[in-house]
Amino acid sequence: MSDHEQGRPPLSPEIREWIRRIRELSATLADLESRDRGARRRAQRELSDLLAVEFTDPVPAGVEIDDLMVAGGAGPLRARRYRPASATGALPTMLWLHGGGWTGGTIDELLNDRLCADRALRSGVQIVALEYRLAPEHPFPAPVDDAVATLASLRERADELAVDAARLGIGGNSAGATIAATTALRQRDAGAPLHHQTLEVLPAALRLFGESMHRYLGTAEMEDVEHLAEVYRAGAPLAEASPLDAPDHRGLAPALILAAEFDPLRDGAAAYADALRVAGVPVVLRIGPGHDHASPGLTGRWQGAREWRDVFVSELADAYRTTSHPTADPVTTAGAHP
Repeated sequence: MSDHEQGRPPLSPEIREWIRRIRELSATLADLESRDRGARRRAQRELSDLLAVEFTDPVPAGVEIDDLMVAGGAGPLRARRYRPASATGALPTMLWLHGGGWTGGTIDELLNDRLCADRALRSGVQIVALEYRLAPEHPFPAPVDDAVATLASLRERADELAVDAARLGIGGNSAGATIAATTALRQRDAGAPLHHQTLEVLPAALRLFGESMHRYLGTAEMEDVEHLAEVYRAGAPLAEASPLDAPDHRGLAPALILAAEFDPLRDGAAAYADALRVAGVPVVLRIGPGHDHASPGLTGRWQGAREWRDVFVSELADAYRTTSHPTADPVTTAGAHP
């Protein structure tokens, strides 16, 4: 029986191999099920790093990486800066927020290093990845407060950090994209709008939303998604914490939204693009054919992930008006939402 007949998406052989390796490696990491959050997070990072070694292109030559301390919502936080080595002077800069389901993830993951370095080099946009605080110890609005404080820090230290403050934006992957989108809303309300926002595999609604959610998740998985969203939101109103449920999307920074064809979050991301469009916000939505939620990281093994990367950097360079160096034509490598 075909995958289509069984109700499963027709994933590429490379994604299937990656899923198989997740299962194999997970079986060797008992702490993935630990009740101790520190142990569980360490095991999650170990799994992520083992997968990155196998499936993600290494950090390319020609990019400078350095660690920084920046302002957070409740004190200093670590950050990591990625900058093309050939660049001089102030650069357009994107604050980047990693994924991890609001409760995990770190800038120290190999995946984060490899993707951020490659994207900064190819796009010409300086990327500053933030070690924001995690739920459940620090639920909403703590991560958003961290991003807001860091953006203010980057503006204040623009000369020191070679930041073009007139072209300062935000971006994030998965849970980090939710935080980024909410931060963009907060910045608009504070009269400090951003240059741009890049939202990759965005959980736009902190609730079950869309046909894709029901198509690509089982009942237990939907319960897990709801639980994670509740842990992050910690009782805050949806209108404050869930970007799609914000009462007003007018005046937001222009957006690039990247969604995956077989991602349960796809319909929510597309709905957010529609909401921004209706509000008069310039928005580009790209839907990666054949992708699921985390497959854009498979740049070392799959042409589809490299095409996603090329679309990402080309769109980013256009948004920040730099000169990118993609190796593929973004018009032909990713589907644009009509």
